Amino acid sequence: MLEKIQSVAAQVGQVVVGKQPQIRLALACMLARGHLLIEDLPGVGKTTLAHALSISLGLEFKRVQFTNDLLPADIVGVSVFDRDRAQFVFHKGTVFSQVLLADEINRASPKTQSALLEAMEERQVSVDGKPMGLPDPFFVIATQNPQDQIGTFPLPESQLDRFLMCIELGYPDPKSERALLDGEDRRGMLDALPARITPQDLVAAQQEVRRIRCAPALLDYVQNLLTFSRRSPALAEGLSPRAGLALVQAARAWAMLDGRNHVLPDDVQAVLQAVAGHRLRPAKGGAVSHRGRAELVSGVLKGVAVP
Repeated sequence: MLEKIQSVAAQVGQVVVGKQPQIRLALACMLARGHLLIEDLPGVGKTTLAHALSISLGLEFKRVQFTNDLLPADIVGVSVFDRDRAQFVFHKGTVFSQVLLADEINRASPKTQSALLEAMEERQVSVDGKPMGLPDPFFVIATQNPQDQIGTFPLPESQLDRFLMCIELGYPDPKSERALLDGEDRRGMLDALPARITPQDLVAAQQEVRRIRCAPALLDYVQNLLTFSRRSPALAEGLSPRAGLALVQAARAWAMLDGRNHVLPDDVQAVLQAVAGHRLRPAKGGAVSHRGRAELVSGVLKGVAVP
């Protein structure tokens, strides 16, 4: 199974060049059954990464371009009266897929953004007061532009907390950018990508992740990180229990990608920035840049001794 997952990472790396650390984090997020938020400037490959991951994992995906006039019904679906059958018939929205690519999610209004909350947390949606289950596996891969871009609405904390990880891509290094400029068209490469694994393989890998062992000392370390974040005067509030669960699951997935059946403190440290960065806010308030988030996470790491 590990070889198959590694082949997915290698294939995605052929399309999104020079971004292996981010690709590995994205794979760990999906192995941990989490949703992924990719935040960066337009044009650095956020949507391309989401497409390449979905195709390589063999998952059915649908893409929604979020705009300020997008309605919740455009995502969830709508019931339309059928005159011939004399009853309402539900037409499924784009959320009924294994991967929902929510492109530029912070360009939609808060009302539309919140329509994803139930789907992301419960993996179901309510239609006419009745729950309807979503496919398994189900992921939301969302992209967003920095909040200082024109026409963006900041995601509420309640929705940010539903994303297991938030990563940034950044500009490519000179060697990778040269390969990008001199290489094939990325859209054509996406069309030619084969599926490296099946959805059943992915579900089996997710079950393997849950069997990765966490020693009591490792869980003590995670608890100490959570406690320090809650007591730190530099932070407005600490990490929630949901964040703690996300950290443990992400560390398990990271350990699996290393071929181990147990979690090390190094695994926790490797995923902490992606898991905790978007959940932390400085006590002084205001918008936080990627560098500011990294400093907040670094402060938490430095404040807790490694077992």
